[in-house]
Amino acid sequence: MSLSIYKDIAHAYAAATERAPGLKARFAAAGFDPAAVETLADLTRLPVMKKEELLKLQRDDPPFGGFLGSDLKDVGRIYASPGPIFEPSLSGGGGHGLDLLFRSAGVGAGDIILNTWMYHLVPAGLLFDEAAQAAGATVIPGGVGNTELQAQIIVETGVTSICASTAFFLTLADKVIETYGRDAWKVKTAFLGGEMGDWMAKRRRIEADYGVSTWAAYATADLGLVAYEDGGEGYVAHPDRVVQICNPVNGEQVSHGEPGEVVVTARDATWPMIRFGTGDSAFALESDEDGRVSRISALQGRVGAAVKVREIFVYPRAIEEVVIATPGAKAAQAVVTRENDRDMIRISLVLEDSADAAAAEAAGAKAFKQYSRIRADAVSVVAELPENTDLIVNQKDG
Repeated sequence: MSLSIYKDIAHAYAAATERAPGLKARFAAAGFDPAAVETLADLTRLPVMKKEELLKLQRDDPPFGGFLGSDLKDVGRIYASPGPIFEPSLSGGGGHGLDLLFRSAGVGAGDIILNTWMYHLVPAGLLFDEAAQAAGATVIPGGVGNTELQAQIIVETGVTSICASTAFFLTLADKVIETYGRDAWKVKTAFLGGEMGDWMAKRRRIEADYGVSTWAAYATADLGLVAYEDGGEGYVAHPDRVVQICNPVNGEQVSHGEPGEVVVTARDATWPMIRFGTGDSAFALESDEDGRVSRISALQGRVGAAVKVREIFVYPRAIEEVVIATPGAKAAQAVVTRENDRDMIRISLVLEDSADAAAAEAAGAKAFKQYSRIRADAVSVVAELPENTDLIVNQKDG
């Protein structure tokens, strides 16, 4: 792999310290010289900065905590994510790389995209809008709500693609079919946002039921696009991001294939997110020779959502995979307990009425072992699960 990205990082972050006192203080506290960065190992000497740290710095020195590496006149927009955390919108055409997702999906000139992501305070709506236009598509800025009107717009303008949360996509699709009939539904592509629960299983059902292909990206308000789907497994990393999978406690990069926190460094230091801990968990599917991650798995959950079972961290994503791999499964949940000085994990499955219970239990057990690397103590079929409960319930510390 070319090492030019590290040279770019060294130059950009050394220059940014002249304008960003918060960044300069972070480097000084760590004894870190950005100008000396030549390899991934050099970069990794800087401790990871958590989102909570950025929030505190911004409260002490609003609005950006001394981390803006450009002039305020260059800031086109200021977003406010929950916290609130303020993020400046600077140059970064194509929705800060999100156009790569549209191009991978083959969506561009001639496509009409209904974008229902929120345009207020958070960057999602405008990022998708800019990215779709950069890919050559025509955008209808729908936002959220107004279901009946948006259903009419879908039919009368010939919308071919929708950007939406999974839940709102289903609401719109059902409204179009209910009001105008199945033949009026012409949408072929959906760019969906991840949700808790069996999101991947929902995507499979959406593709089958509504005749669309579904696509997703991994992006954050702090970084813009981190990685995107390209038709292969997981997400391919944005070429201008250095992605690492790190131990969430000490910040050291974990072994290939081991789950850990997604830590990202942006090549551009105008908003200097260097060794920034996202709080999300994934594992490396592909890495370059120097260890930089080029393809990450689907997100396993938030770092704090994992439960340690027999020295292995089990993430909610493993339970999603059980649902996907189990014929007839509608939902699943794992419960972890501590019995006779041993961690126990039991999985409950909810099935369609016509599903074979014995086959489902066998398939669920096999899938859980494959994706978590440990064996379930029991897999059983239940009539229903408690509402609004986590995919993994930790009862061993209770």
